[in-house]
Amino acid sequence: MNLILLGPPGSGKGTQAKFIVEKYGIPQISTGDMLREAVAKGTELGKKAKEYMDAGKLVPDEVVIGIVRERLKQSDCDKGFILDGFPRTIAQAEALDRILDELGKRIDAVINIQVPEEEVVKRIVNRRSCMKCGAVYHLIYKPPKEEGKCDKCGGELYQRDDDREDTVRARYKVYREQTEPLVDYYQKKGLVHDINGTKSIDDVFKDIDEVLAKIKV
Repeated sequence: MNLILLGPPGSGKGTQAKFIVEKYGIPQISTGDMLREAVAKGTELGKKAKEYMDAGKLVPDEVVIGIVRERLKQSDCDKGFILDGFPRTIAQAEALDRILDELGKRIDAVINIQVPEEEVVKRIVNRRSCMKCGAVYHLIYKPPKEEGKCDKCGGELYQRDDDREDTVRARYKVYREQTEPLVDYYQKKGLVHDINGTKSIDDVFKDIDEVLAKIKV
């Protein structure tokens, strides 16, 4: 079962991917993980990617696509995979189609976790992290016992720069601009399954699982 997972920042995509991995035994493959693995293994494409990463530049499409091809050839992908963070553009989606054709595979479903902007902002802006131990709290859903202090180590809680409202709204805007054409691309192939991401974590997975049970191959 070969899946693509879409969802804005704060949609719970990472959590849902872990549930899918546990139940179906297929690997979650994120762009970041693929790049780090290729760099660590010192593959030719990994060396190229490292040059861009060391210079603080975006790794170009042709390198990322090559690394995706390398990763999908690995034996743990024989029974399926979850792509997270790839493709991000129509060009990448078309390149993925070509890779899958080469490998005799196809995408079975695109899981599109939908969460409106205001909910995303509420989820992310209220996150606080501990400076000492890195524990994460949420001012609404999981507040610390004492304001501004970590329950575990007493460390000071702070808001990460990328959790600030203007940053979150900018990230959401970029996500929408990049993803809407992708959703349209895969809708034309009849692969998109929209999931309401505002439900509880368990209910979101239940909805995803119902989709996967129907398409399991």
